[in-house]
Amino acid sequence: MTTFDFGNGPVPAHRHSNGRGWVADTAFVEETVFVGPEVRIFDYALISGNVQVFDGVRISGNVLITGNAEISGNAWVFGNAQISDDVRVSDDACIFEGARISGNARISENAWIFGGARISRNAVISGTAWIS
Repeated sequence: MTTFDFGNGPVPAHRHSNGRGWVADTAFVEETVFVGPEVRIFDYALISGNVQVFDGVRISGNVLITGNAEISGNAWVFGNAQISDDVRVSDDACIFEGARISGNARISENAWIFGGARISRNAVISGTAWIS
């Protein structure tokens, strides 16, 4: 059995077939998803569709990511967050605590979206914004 330490000790995990990033065996990531080699996906995350994840991204908790989303630039998505459609999350952005991001939204540059916030359509949030 292969294991990987996501930060709290080694757990059963594997390299994703499309990109070679690490995925815990408890998470589900479809083969159509690109998971770059520096990406870590763990806990019970579920990722499907044509999602692309790269550049040191961390995804954990009960996250749901679908559609054509792109997550990059050391972003962190965790908790019960949901990302769908053509969303772009990058540049150290953090999506967590039940936040829902959809449509064509762009979240970047250290922005934090949390606390059940809903962001959709063509919203652009960047800088040191905290949206709750």
